[in-house]
Amino acid sequence: MHGKGDVLLSVAQTLRDLQLNYIDCYFVHWPFPNYHPPGCDVGSRSADARPFSLEGFMSVWQQMERLVDMGLVRYIGMSNMTIPKLDAVLPLCRVLPMLIEMELHPSFQQSELFDYCISRDIIPVGYCPLGSPNRPQRDRTQNDVADTELPEVVSVAATHGVHPALVCLKWAVQKGAIPIPFSVNERNFTANLRCVTEVQLSDEDMTLLKQADRNCRLIKGQVFLWSGARGWEDLWDLEGVITK
Repeated sequence: MHGKGDVLLSVAQTLRDLQLNYIDCYFVHWPFPNYHPPGCDVGSRSADARPFSLEGFMSVWQQMERLVDMGLVRYIGMSNMTIPKLDAVLPLCRVLPMLIEMELHPSFQQSELFDYCISRDIIPVGYCPLGSPNRPQRDRTQNDVADTELPEVVSVAATHGVHPALVCLKWAVQKGAIPIPFSVNERNFTANLRCVTEVQLSDEDMTLLKQADRNCRLIKGQVFLWSGARGWEDLWDLEGVITK
């Protein structure tokens, strides 16, 4: 939501839908206004898409802070941020984010952003922790890798006698992140929970898994590009400054 009053309306609807009095954590999902229709292809563009605006983002964040003041939300978080954007917004926050949601898996470790968050007592939340094997076709490119097939991940899985997917989850947990795998299968989500307590990766395992980083971003966000953007790289400030 990137409009005046939209955040309060949105959280009110969510509370009604969930039949709750408050939400533990509420996120700003993207740092800029965007929209893509369900099932769209990679070339889809919204006429309302805009690049990041510090003023626009802080207008949204101030609404998020009000949710905390009102007791409707305990903690607030940001998603899909970059270090340049965080450098711009954090000094302006009255209520700091408790969590930052970011793509995080062995082939895309985002060490600089991860360490940035940890050093500021912000908890990283890792989406696509298994490498998102079921992501939409529009998000797939020829150079993508499959995390569960990486030799480093397969080797550690063989050592512990577990599925490579569980190694990906445990790696994230031991790094200090909260991985958020998606599953509607009871057997799978039970195994996901059990691995957190029953599998312990050694220092040697973690060192080996560090070598699995291929800098392979899977969710590139092409459908969120604005008119005049050069490519998906503009979403992620790869040149170290906020792209406009």
